[in-house]
Amino acid sequence: MSTAAIIVIGDEILGGKVVDANSPWLALQLRALGVDLMRISVVPDVLDGIADEVARCSEAFDHVFTSGGVGPTHDDRTMRGIAQAFGVPLQRHPELVGVLRQKMAEPNESTLLMADVPAGAHLLWDGDLYFPVVVMRNVHIFPGVPSLLQRKFSAIAHRFGGVVVHSLEFITQERETEIAERLSAAQERWPAVAIGSYPQFDSRPWTVTITMDSRDTDALRACEAELRSLIQA
Repeated sequence: MSTAAIIVIGDEILGGKVVDANSPWLALQLRALGVDLMRISVVPDVLDGIADEVARCSEAFDHVFTSGGVGPTHDDRTMRGIAQAFGVPLQRHPELVGVLRQKMAEPNESTLLMADVPAGAHLLWDGDLYFPVVVMRNVHIFPGVPSLLQRKFSAIAHRFGGVVVHSLEFITQERETEIAERLSAAQERWPAVAIGSYPQFDSRPWTVTITMDSRDTDALRACEAELRSLIQA
């Protein structure tokens, strides 16, 4: 089982100025690849906070994906935070300098800051990327702009994978309080299946969606059959 964490970096997310679109999108992609997303965290543009969260997630999970904080302005601190997490300095990467000079004949110093990466980082040039994905150990560093993040992740998605989780669901008008014991009993009987229940109150009649997720397709189908026999769909 391959595990992952997403770290969203930016005061604008925590302050409500921008709605995070990256972690929901990444979550769907990772699920489709069979990678278990175990953590999503949002941290401010604070160097120590970024470093602590990156170090913690890098140690705990197979893959870490960061979003935001990689531009040329004073509050873009992701690269420095990742360097601090691993106890290495920032270094100006000559290949990135070359890319910036190719795109901007005479980039200023602020632009060249985007070529500063943690020492030991490497570049992924998969697909038709015009600017590479920077990777430091198991940490993949992405911009916060959703279109850019999506393009970059899609280019390197083939590098990640696991056993895909399959899902089944059905809807009932029985209340959660009425079916809770039946769900608990089924969860004990089918430990390989993750059973969830999600009430919907936006329209009448009120409903509950029962979901079942598992990598074991035989257990999944058997669990669904049992729940459908116990709960009115």
